[in-house]
Amino acid sequence: MKQQDKKLAYKIYLYLGALFITSLVVSNLIFQKFFYWYPLGDVKILGTPLFEISVGLLPYPITFLITDLISEIFGKQKANQIVIAGIFASFFSLGIIYVSKAVPATSWSSLDDGTFVLAFGNAPLAVLASMLAYLSAQFIDIHVYHFWKNLTKGKHLWLRNNFSTFSSQIIDTLTVLLLLCSFGIIDWSRFLGLLVSGVLFKIFIAALDTPLLYLFVYMIRKRFHLKTGEEIILD
Repeated sequence: MKQQDKKLAYKIYLYLGALFITSLVVSNLIFQKFFYWYPLGDVKILGTPLFEISVGLLPYPITFLITDLISEIFGKQKANQIVIAGIFASFFSLGIIYVSKAVPATSWSSLDDGTFVLAFGNAPLAVLASMLAYLSAQFIDIHVYHFWKNLTKGKHLWLRNNFSTFSSQIIDTLTVLLLLCSFGIIDWSRFLGLLVSGVLFKIFIAALDTPLLYLFVYMIRKRFHLKTGEEIILD
C-alpha cells in the first residue's frame, strides 16, 4: 500500500474510533432520561409500557455499526482495540464525574450540587453496568461477525452484520437492565417492558444501518481497491 493510502487508512480508523468512543461515553451520561416511541407509547406488555426507552439508546447502536465496519475493513484485532479504548474512555469519564461531585458548587453556579448529583449521581453505577454489558456484547459481536465472515468467505455482508448485532444487542440489553435494577436505579416493575423495548429498538436500528454498512464498505473498498473479504493491514 502506498504511503499516502496508508495515512488515509489510519485517518479513517482514527475518526471511526473517535465516533465510537464519543457515542459510548455519551450514552452512559444521558441514560436517565426516558421517552416514548410516539404514537406507540400506550402499548403495554403485562401492564408495562412497551415502547419506552432511555435516550442513552440513541447513540449506542452506532457503536455496533462502527465495530462491524472496522471488523470488515481493518480486521478483528483493530476492532478489539477500539473496544478496549472505549472501556478506558468510559472509566476515565467515571473518574471525572467522581471529582466533579466532590468539589462544591459556587453560589452563582448554574448547577448547584443537588442538581448535579440528580443529573449525574447515578452515572458511575450506569457506567459500571454498561461496561459489564458492553464487554460481553461487543466481544460477542466481533466474534460472531468474524465467524460468519469466515464461514461465508467474505460474502453476504448483511448476514454477519445482522446476526452479530442481534445476538450482541439482546445480551447487552438484558445484562445492563439486570444490573441497573439490581443497583436500584430502575424499578424491577419496569424490567420486562424496558427489555422488550430496548431489544426491539436496537434490532430495528440494526436493520436500518445495514444499507449504511454496505455503502461505507463499498466506498472504502473502492478507494483502496480491496477485494471481497480483503482487509487493510495497519502496522
